[in-house]
Amino acid sequence: QVQLVESGGGLVQAGGSLQLACIMSGDIMSKYRMAWFRQAPGKEREIVQAISASGRSTFTGDSVKGRFTTSRDNARNTVYLQGNNLLPEDTATYICAAKGTDSRASPYDLWGQGTQVTVSA
Repeated sequence: QVQLVESGGGLVQAGGSLQLACIMSGDIMSKYRMAWFRQAPGKEREIVQAISASGRSTFTGDSVKGRFTTSRDNARNTVYLQGNNLLPEDTATYICAAKGTDSRASPYDLWGQGTQVTVSA
């Protein structure tokens, strides 16, 4: 059974930084396109970052452009999310996701439990 487990969330001051990690177990992560989503109370889930299986291409959500990046270490089965210059509106549960194709059109079908990030003003 493939599982995704996020870590690194917590309380951050506005203007600060975060680094989240997501470890995949049960399969080889290099087969999967990976992504980070976030969901705040009362808001729709939105994609923050995505990264191709090889790591050669990434996608950045409009709300975090210029502030968030993603990277992956396939040898460690781990994908990372780095955020800088955090804003209170970045407060959300950050969720790692995976799919076994690099097609942007197909849905993500593997999800982690999420890790909470709270940004204080």
